[in-house]
Amino acid sequence: MLPIGMGRYFEEHPAEIVVFAGKGGLGKTTSSSSLAYYMATVKKKKTLLFSTDPQASLSDIFERDFFGQGVTEIIPNLHVVEIDADRRVAEYQASVKQKIKDMYGLDAVPKEIEEYIDSTSAEPAMYESATYDAMAELVAKREYDLYIFDMPPFGHGVRMVAMADILSKWVEKITEARGKVAEYDAVAATLKGEKGHEDAVMNELLDIRSKIKSFTDLITNRSRTAFFMVLIPEKMAILDTARALDMFSSLGIEMSGLVVNQVYPPELADRSGISEFLRNRVSMQREHLSTIRDRFGQRVVASVPMYTREPKGLEMIETASRDLIKSSVKL
Repeated sequence: MLPIGMGRYFEEHPAEIVVFAGKGGLGKTTSSSSLAYYMATVKKKKTLLFSTDPQASLSDIFERDFFGQGVTEIIPNLHVVEIDADRRVAEYQASVKQKIKDMYGLDAVPKEIEEYIDSTSAEPAMYESATYDAMAELVAKREYDLYIFDMPPFGHGVRMVAMADILSKWVEKITEARGKVAEYDAVAATLKGEKGHEDAVMNELLDIRSKIKSFTDLITNRSRTAFFMVLIPEKMAILDTARALDMFSSLGIEMSGLVVNQVYPPELADRSGISEFLRNRVSMQREHLSTIRDRFGQRVVASVPMYTREPKGLEMIETASRDLIKSSVKL
C-alpha cells in the first residue's frame, strides 16, 4: 500500500487551515513544517506556520529562536510564529484590570478583585484559552493564503479543540444574562426620562462570541479545514490514534487523514550486513504497519521514512517535504 501523499490530497481538497495533532515526539512539527515549506516554495502560497506547543518546537526544527517574538519570515512566503502563552495570559490580565479601571473611573483595581484576576493564571484552561484566542485572532485577520497549526501534545490538543465549544457556550450564557440586565436598564432609563447608555461589557462579549463562532465553524468545516493525526508504527501510538479519532469525532471534527511517520524501508530487512537489532525493528514495524492498514485503511494519506539524522534545518525540512508530499515509503 502506497498512500497518495499530501500533494495529491491538497490538489483534490484545497484548504485554508491545516491542523496537525497527535502525541508528542511522533512528528507533528516535522509534518507541519514540511507541508508549510512545500506550500510556500512550490505552490507559492503565503503561508503562516503557527505552533501552539509550549516547548518552542518550531524554533528547534528551524534552528532559529523566534519564541514569543511575533511573526517571523523564514523564507519568501513562509512565516512562522510561536506564541508565549504565559506572556499572553499576563497581557490579558493586565487588559482586564485596565478595563475595570476605565469603566468605573478607578485609579486602582480593588485588592480582592486584583487577586482574583491574578489567580486565573493558575486555571488549567487558561493556557488553552490564550493559545486558542491567538489562533482565532490570526485567522480573523485573513492576511495569509494558508494557516498551518502544529498542535501541542495530544491531551492539550483535545482540550484546545473542546475549549472552542466550552468558551462559546460560556460567552453565550453570559451574553444572555447581560442582555436581560440591559433590558431592565433601558426600561428604568425610559421611566426616568433618561437616555440608555451603551453596555461596553455586552459589546465585548458579543465580539468574543462572534470571533469564537467564526473560528469553530471554520475548523470543523471539512471543505475549508484539513485535520491530520500523526502516528508511528508502534502499538501505543496505534491505540492512542484510535482513541483520538473517536474523541475528535465526538467534538464534531472528522479527521482528514493520518500521516505515518518514521517508517523503515521494507527492503532494509533483506539487506546483508545489517545488525540483528535493526532487522528485528524492521520486522516489528511490518507487523504494526499491517495493523495500521487493517484499522485505518484509506485514512492514511502519507507515509514518511525514518531518517538517519534528525530532520532539522531547511535542507532536511526540504527532504522531509518531498517525502510527505509524494508519500515515499510503502506500508
